[in-house]
Amino acid sequence: MARVALVSGGTRGIGAAISIALTAAGYKVAANYAGNEERAAAFHKATGIPVYRWDVSDYDACLAGLGRVEADLGPVEVLVNNAGITRDSMFHKMTPQQWKEVIDTNLSGLFNMTHPVWTGMRDRGFGRIVNISSINGQRGQVGQVNYSASKAGDLGFTRALALEGASRNITVNAICPGYIGTEMVRAIPQEVLDEKILPQIPLGRLGEPEEIARCVVFLVSDDAGFITGSTLTANGGQYVAA
Repeated sequence: MARVALVSGGTRGIGAAISIALTAAGYKVAANYAGNEERAAAFHKATGIPVYRWDVSDYDACLAGLGRVEADLGPVEVLVNNAGITRDSMFHKMTPQQWKEVIDTNLSGLFNMTHPVWTGMRDRGFGRIVNISSINGQRGQVGQVNYSASKAGDLGFTRALALEGASRNITVNAICPGYIGTEMVRAIPQEVLDEKILPQIPLGRLGEPEEIARCVVFLVSDDAGFITGSTLTANGGQYVAA
């Protein structure tokens, strides 16, 4: 029987590529989204993947949303925590609200999504969790103290939870993408890409969402059963972590 996979932020960008790749690999996929009904409906129409709306920063909403997914598809065995936001600002101008919104979604969202499915994974003796962090959680970034802190926190969450899950055959890993050719990144003026961004990337190009998706498909597969607590960097050589 096909395993059930849930992808948060799963109807756009990297998340959409992950949802599609997991479906192609034989998983029953549910794609969560936060707000854009039109885009989610278009994604569902194009792919047939069921979509579910809730805000990952709200624990009760996650509990209810995950309940709907499990009632429709079955217990969630694979969880991809992809949902994330930015509220960029230089630190001296950053507001408490900008800090809170990013931490609540990008870091607390991992707790809110993972905690409700954790007991079931432990009881069944199987689980695969992949957290989508960022290159800027590894190296930091000007104007992104909130985002970098949240994404660095995702890595600590990953390593600690991996230790707790190991005895129950639950693996927990992270992926740190670099600059990926999503709609948001491709909206950057071409001259900025050519002069400021691409020269930082040894491979000389943006990554593709599908390349991150293939990393996820591997990490949730049986072939990756001995990999846990790891961080997979996919950044074209832009940042090489020790």
